[in-house]
Amino acid sequence: MEIIVWVGFSQALFSGILTSSKEGKSISDKLLSAWLYLLAIEFLTFAIMYPNFIFLTNSFLLFNPALYLYTCSLTNPSFKIRWSQAAHLIPYLFFKISSWAIKEPQSFETFFVHDDTYWYRMLFGICGIISWVVYLTLTSIVLRRHRKQLRNEFSTIDMFKKIGWIMFIVIFYIMYCFSVFLWGLLNIIYLTNESITIFNYSVLLVFAYVFGFYGLKQRDIFVRKETNGGEEKNGSKLLSPSEAEKIRKKLLTYIEKEKPYLNPDLNMTFLSEKLKVQKHYLTEVLNKNIGKNFFQFVNEYRIDEVKKLLSDQNNPYSIEAIGYECGFNSKSTFFSVFKNITGQTPKEYQMSIKQENNNTV
Repeated sequence: MEIIVWVGFSQALFSGILTSSKEGKSISDKLLSAWLYLLAIEFLTFAIMYPNFIFLTNSFLLFNPALYLYTCSLTNPSFKIRWSQAAHLIPYLFFKISSWAIKEPQSFETFFVHDDTYWYRMLFGICGIISWVVYLTLTSIVLRRHRKQLRNEFSTIDMFKKIGWIMFIVIFYIMYCFSVFLWGLLNIIYLTNESITIFNYSVLLVFAYVFGFYGLKQRDIFVRKETNGGEEKNGSKLLSPSEAEKIRKKLLTYIEKEKPYLNPDLNMTFLSEKLKVQKHYLTEVLNKNIGKNFFQFVNEYRIDEVKKLLSDQNNPYSIEAIGYECGFNSKSTFFSVFKNITGQTPKEYQMSIKQENNNTV
C-alpha cells in the first residue's frame, strides 16, 4: 500500500511539473497541472499518515469537478478560469478539513459501524454519490455535444480532437464508481467491513498516469479568440432568407472556384476569415439552407474529387496517394468517409468504373 501511494505522489508531482512547464500553456494545461498538484498532496497526506490516516480519501470529490472543468476547457474555446469555479472545491475542502477536526478514524474498514460519527460518514457517502452522478453526467453531456460540434468546425477529425481518451476515463471511472457502490452494498447486506483502500488508490494511480501521459500530449482543439460584446450581440441575430441565400451563393462559389477542401487542415475558422462571414452564420446556412454539417459538406467535395481521379485511367497515383491529394490526412479517414458516402471502398469504386469502361468498348 505504501508503495502505491508513494509512486502515486511521485507520478502526480512529476506530471504536474511537466505540464506547468510546457511552453505556451493553455487554460487546459493550467487546470490539469493544478489538479495533478492537488492529487500529489492527496497521495502525500495518505503516505505520511498511513496506516493511521484519520479519514478515508475524499479525492473523488476533487477528481469529479476537475474532470468536468478540464473537459469544458478543452471543448469550449471561450472557457475562462473564474473565481466562481472555486465553488466546485467546497465539498472536497469541507470534508478534508472536517475529517481532521473531528478526528474521524480510517473508515474504509469501519464505514458502516454505528458509532457517534456514523451520520458523518453517511453524509460523506451521500455527497460522494451525488458528486459522481452529477459530474459524470455533466462530463458525458459535454463530450457528446463536443463530438457533434466537431462536425460543424472541422473537415478532418483526429483522435486528439475527439478526446476519446477522456471518454475512456469516464467509462473506466463509471465502472470504478459502480464497484465502490457494490462494495458498500455488500458490506451492508452481509454486515462485513472489507477494506477497499488498496483498490481505491490503485485506481487513483491509474488516473494519475493516464492524465499525465495524455494531458501532456493534448493540444488545444479550437483557436481561442477574444470576442467583444458587439460581436456576441450581433451573433444572436438570425439571418433573413435573402441574407442566407447570399451567403450560400458566396460559399458555394468560393468552394468550387478555390477548392479549399484540398487543404487537409481546412476548418470553419479559416473559411469564415476568407469569406468574411461569422462562423455561426456559416453554420446556420450549412445546416438549414444546404442541409449538411461542415464535415459532411467539405468531405463530399473531396470524395467527388477522388472519384474524378479514380475514373481517370491515365492517373498514375495509387488509391492512397489520391486520398492525400484530395485533402484527406490519413488512409483510415479517407477509406471510412469514402465508404460512408458512396457505399463502396475506393478499390471497389475504381473496379466498377473499369468494368463500365470495358463494357462500353
